[in-house]
Amino acid sequence: MIKTEVVEHMAGGEGHVIISHLLDEKQLNGKCGLYAEVTIEPGCSLGYHEHHNESETYYILEGEGDYNDNGTVRHVSAGDVTFTPNGCGHGLKNTTNEDLVFMALIIYD
Repeated sequence: MIKTEVVEHMAGGEGHVIISHLLDEKQLNGKCGLYAEVTIEPGCSLGYHEHHNESETYYILEGEGDYNDNGTVRHVSAGDVTFTPNGCGHGLKNTTNEDLVFMALIIYD
């Protein structure tokens, strides 16, 4: 069963982020920290944060935004993939009037 949660000011971001967890802790079997569909609504963002002992990949499904890739900001849109390795950071801001939807996968190192 998919568990959905709304996180206010995630990692210091603006507004809220909606996370639909596709697999639970047992299903992830200690190998992954997260496998979820994430929605960032207009005017909201996921604040810049670093990953330690894990990496995170985003696959953008819908919408557009500005992705902070370890200090370098670049535009992302549907079909783009981002990768944040261990020891690096990232953040994502919705810059449009449409939802920004992506898959997020955190893999432990």
